Amino acid sequence: MTSVQISVGDCIELMRDMPDCSVQCCVTSPPYWGLRDYGHDGQIGLEATPEAYVARMVEVFREVRRVLREDGTCWVNLGDSYAANRTYQVTPTKWKALSQGQSASVPPGLKPKDLVGIPWRVAFALQADGWWLRQDLIWHKPNPMPESVRDRCTKAHEYLFLLTKSARYYYDAESIKEQAVSDHPSGNGYKRGARKSYQNADGTPQGNEKQWTGVGGTRNCRSVWTVTTKPYRGAHFAVMPPDLVEPCIKAGSREGDTVLDPFAGSGTTLAVSMELGRNAVGCELNSDYANLAQERIQSVKVKTPLFQGGSE
Repeated sequence: MTSVQISVGDCIELMRDMPDCSVQCCVTSPPYWGLRDYGHDGQIGLEATPEAYVARMVEVFREVRRVLREDGTCWVNLGDSYAANRTYQVTPTKWKALSQGQSASVPPGLKPKDLVGIPWRVAFALQADGWWLRQDLIWHKPNPMPESVRDRCTKAHEYLFLLTKSARYYYDAESIKEQAVSDHPSGNGYKRGARKSYQNADGTPQGNEKQWTGVGGTRNCRSVWTVTTKPYRGAHFAVMPPDLVEPCIKAGSREGDTVLDPFAGSGTTLAVSMELGRNAVGCELNSDYANLAQERIQSVKVKTPLFQGGSE
């Protein structure tokens, strides 16, 4: 029987009450810097500078690392923002008066219209703080938010970082294998004998036979995930789609494990965890969003497990 716990308050303070090494996996999407005012004192995302925001992220994920098991994984979705001298930088609550709206001004060291590079700033800071930065995954959005810009492309991707507490960790690659893209056993569209074209310096073929022949018409999951954004009937402004969260939970935990989301929002991570037979713990600063999440998980139906396995 799975359990889900949602606590209201500052995530750092709430996590300090959690035991060391008590969760197997963390899947979360922190508030992006300078993009939204959620109307709550103490919220993250409206810091005056990117450096201040990054410092807060380091503080949050230092606590996440403490409660994470030694073989645990942490999956962090982050979007970027542009430097701008305008109060309507903060959306979609742009009509609210931002009395502390420093994040809507261009910080020192940046120019108007500069891409701030927040995801990588955070990733490198977490790496420097002790995390293993294992991979940058690209969330490709086929239905991105329309933009009226004419001097750059419309943004159609965000980053999802895989971070680990140790060099060796639990990762169930089999559970998220994807369908091969061709009828060739490799699934990569290579012709037979193509392995000979990819050689090491000594002339031997790269990889091993299993990598090139494939197993059961599937292949190892690639690092670009195409996931459409999904509308949510609730009042939360930024909702992670379940299809983005599900592979993180499948690869990063087993049935019965506990999954953490320190920025629970509308409860996507909590709901998907419960569907997959995991326990879940969520922290949420805004009580209204916590109530939305609670309503959401009450209607969850546990999925029948398709695979059990993994490698340490």
